[in-house]
Amino acid sequence: MKEFDYELDYKNIDFKDQRNRKLYRIGRGEQGVLLVRPYTNTICNHWRFKTPDEAVKSSNKIFAMYLDYRDEKDFIGMDMCRKFLEMGFTRARRYANHNSGRKYKKGTRDILPQESDHATSKYAHSATIFKRVRDIVARSDIYVKMRKEWRASE
Repeated sequence: MKEFDYELDYKNIDFKDQRNRKLYRIGRGEQGVLLVRPYTNTICNHWRFKTPDEAVKSSNKIFAMYLDYRDEKDFIGMDMCRKFLEMGFTRARRYANHNSGRKYKKGTRDILPQESDHATSKYAHSATIFKRVRDIVARSDIYVKMRKEWRASE
């Protein structure tokens, strides 16, 4: 597996352009989720997790975008949707665990205590919503097949 390449000039690369598509790297987890244009700009417009209602609308919209990319056989778009769904899960979990969004005490590596409602807060519910949709995408036969093919060509 090739690592995500943070050295590329992402502000000026259009990954929809056929000449640039080969530069895309899946990376690990959600690496590059905010860099790969125009996908980042398009998907980010719909990414929300502050309330479970917002998480449902957001994850459903991103899933619909995933299906459109799948129908177009656009693996980069599919993978970027997966990354945004994963980021919805991880960010919502961060706020469920730490209401401030900060995991560490300022200026230290000391982890702040977990919130008492970390399993039941609105953010915990939002995280569950995003994770369910992310799991559907990540386990989809078509996504898994295309991901293997992309990894083989990296």
